[in-house]
Amino acid sequence: MAKRSRVAVIKVRSETIHEDIFRLCELAGMKEALAPGATTILKDNISWHYPFPAANSTPWQLEGTILALRRMGCPDITCVQNKTVVTNAFKGEDLNHYVPIFKAHKVPVLFNFKEEDVKWVPYRPKARMRVLDKIFPEGIHIPDYFEGKNIVHLPTMKCHIYTTTTGAMKNAFGGLLNLHRHYTHSWIHETLVDLLAIQKEIHPGLFAIMDGTTAGNGPGPRTMFPVVKNYMLASADQVAIDAVSAKMMGFDPMTLEYLRCADEDGLGNARPENIELVGDDVSQENWHFKVGKNLVRVGGGDLIWFGPLKRFQKLFFHTPIVNLFIAASEVYHDYYRWPLADKKIFDDWRQTTEWGRLFDRYARGPMVTAPAGISAAPHATA
Repeated sequence: MAKRSRVAVIKVRSETIHEDIFRLCELAGMKEALAPGATTILKDNISWHYPFPAANSTPWQLEGTILALRRMGCPDITCVQNKTVVTNAFKGEDLNHYVPIFKAHKVPVLFNFKEEDVKWVPYRPKARMRVLDKIFPEGIHIPDYFEGKNIVHLPTMKCHIYTTTTGAMKNAFGGLLNLHRHYTHSWIHETLVDLLAIQKEIHPGLFAIMDGTTAGNGPGPRTMFPVVKNYMLASADQVAIDAVSAKMMGFDPMTLEYLRCADEDGLGNARPENIELVGDDVSQENWHFKVGKNLVRVGGGDLIWFGPLKRFQKLFFHTPIVNLFIAASEVYHDYYRWPLADKKIFDDWRQTTEWGRLFDRYARGPMVTAPAGISAAPHATA
């Protein structure tokens, strides 16, 4: 029988959010999960540079994690950001109020797409790869900075058009794969399993803190319907935390291919009977979320990624033609969805929910500043 994994789930309040996050991390065993003395990488999640609720790591999730790490004796913290073909990392960390937090807590930030910060080096996994060695026959490359460091993922609870749900496992996607990661979309489930196998080889400690204060229903990770749920989750098992999150959202974890395959490969536990839940009782939670489809899938994405046009992917995505798809996504999300629909949803959330009001509070700066003696690490650029 598989060794059981622990996942902590608690109800949180905006008034006590930092203490809530610290308690969550204690319950989930964060101190035991991370290698003492090693630098800890924070990998936040920016699915969209605009601050749409549930799309991105929240500022309280980020600040609460920094505070919890330092209280547990992990003072050496760095954040590593990535960009995607449709997401601007600099705009995202600014509009989501991360920058003042990094500055106040003296957390240096590296960008894995800037050569002066991070170099991509060949890596030969010890584990059997399901697909990555075939997708990248010239060799798998990873950021040199990642090896030998702890990593803490900061995903949110939301649906995803390609993987049904997204969380800790998907959060490694942007950090460990370069800008050609879109080559993997037809094999996205197997890709996430391969990435977790690599993470277990290169990181001495793995942990995830998931924000479900506002969760995302619908065809995420951007075009969603935010729903206030007031939950946060944490675990050292990236599979188990995603499985619990999926079950709370209303999905059977073992029907999600990336979770089932990771469980089969012994990378974590997706079966509920192998997961120990601590904190609040969420056994009856079922939010009945539905993914649906967005413009990408309705507009031909299914035909290209999973249908009869799949054999032409190298033409579509390995040549300059890919820029047409990138431009279409940018126009749809940034120039249609945000100004005409999603900004109003964001403004309503800010004005009518406790989490929206807390988000506005972070516009004035972080809630806590770094104690004396904490300084930015010399190996990183802020």
